[in-house]
Amino acid sequence: MADKIKDNRPEARVAKGFRDIEAAELKGLNEMLSVIRGVYETFGFDALETPALEYTDALGKFLPDQDRPNAGVFSFQDEDTPGEGGQWLSLRYDLTAPLARYVAQNFASLPKPFRRYATGIVYRNEKPGPGRFRQFLQFDADTVGAESVAADAEMCMLAADALEALGIKRGDYIVKVNNRKVLDGVLELAGIDVSDAGQASKRLIVLRAMDKFDKFGIEGVAQLLGRGRKDESGDFTPGAGLAEKDARIVTAFLTAAQGDRAEAVARVREIVKGNPRAEEGMTEIEGMMALVQSGGYDSARIAFDPSVVRGLEYYTGPVFEAELTFEVKGEDGNTVRFGSVGGGGRYDDLVARFTGQKVPATGFSIGVSRLQAALAHVKGKAQSALGPVVVLVMDKGEIASYQKMVQTLRSAGVRAEMYLGSSGMKAQMKYADKRNAPCVIIQGSDERAKGEVTLKDLIEGAKAAAAIKDNKEWKEARSAQLTVPQTDLVAEVRKILARHM
Repeated sequence: MADKIKDNRPEARVAKGFRDIEAAELKGLNEMLSVIRGVYETFGFDALETPALEYTDALGKFLPDQDRPNAGVFSFQDEDTPGEGGQWLSLRYDLTAPLARYVAQNFASLPKPFRRYATGIVYRNEKPGPGRFRQFLQFDADTVGAESVAADAEMCMLAADALEALGIKRGDYIVKVNNRKVLDGVLELAGIDVSDAGQASKRLIVLRAMDKFDKFGIEGVAQLLGRGRKDESGDFTPGAGLAEKDARIVTAFLTAAQGDRAEAVARVREIVKGNPRAEEGMTEIEGMMALVQSGGYDSARIAFDPSVVRGLEYYTGPVFEAELTFEVKGEDGNTVRFGSVGGGGRYDDLVARFTGQKVPATGFSIGVSRLQAALAHVKGKAQSALGPVVVLVMDKGEIASYQKMVQTLRSAGVRAEMYLGSSGMKAQMKYADKRNAPCVIIQGSDERAKGEVTLKDLIEGAKAAAAIKDNKEWKEARSAQLTVPQTDLVAEVRKILARHM
């Protein structure tokens, strides 16, 4: 009978593509978000929070077809809303589509331009993989209602300032800028009609090939533009089938930024000469570069880069990407380069889906998880989040006095707790270690009679104990413990905390 009951118990497991986040990571995450929030607010952006659920038809480019309402998004049918069979609701895929809905819904009352930042969890109904989750955090800033490229330039400056505020040094990052109009113009020069739905597949293959420039180099891209490319494992990826002369236009465009970045604009100008669409895009890029330079951001921080290819079905003008350029050694000893940690661009059509009128908009989104992983390498392995100071219960008959001690610490702004279990001192010490407590407070009958408390610095004690080789070092390890008047409790605890902050 017992076995049958056991078989009916659910297995304790996390859903595939999701993960639990524990205290140490959350502490670092909250500190990072606070810094980013400060930068965004310095630029004049205000916070906005939208629901995690939206009507599926409001998701714009992510709207699944009617036969597959869960394609790419997590959706369900709401039987309580009017409509045949109920309306479809979806978990938000990003923070931009909800913003477009909010602006359209409140257009008359909002200041124009409307400037908002938002942080929140987004969801993707996609196949998970290493480092690829179905739930993750984004931090966005957007300006809606500003047509000037000054708004796009500001987004690039915002990205640079946010990275530096987080401790990324100049030279270890770059914000790269391109333009949808320029990319479309280059494709037209390469013989692809971007307005022809019949060539959409070829266009996508070419763009994907261009996006592989950093990974495969110009030779690999040239192969993908032509017949195709065989990788080291022998797998073959079919190419776009461009003629050699057309492929050369694309590769010349991609390599134009190599060398002096400040001269890249002029080199591309020559390549796209005669294509009105591309020339308009280059004029916008020139305007952005002039603005960022006047703001003190040189080409080592923000620069034109033709290899930037972002979700082009989404963007209508400038696109930009914040990339970390330094390399670190992974746990397996292999070199790791974090690459892109954020990006964005101009999207002038999203709000128009609701209003029928063009509403210019531009934004930047930080990939929080990837950036946090990079910061852990920059600042060294993240330490475990410090737990509370733990007051041990040495005499259950004196529990009221221990509780008073805890309250004294809390009133002084010190995070503290009284042990609430029923175990003895040894188990209580183990509990404090598991809680990563910086110290414990001990008061037995002898200390109480003298009006004293004993403080044990667990972190210093652990360090000293690990290095013990002789009796002298054992005595030094004991120095992590001291007895002080109870009236000095708060001051002495603060000294211990100051050593470990």
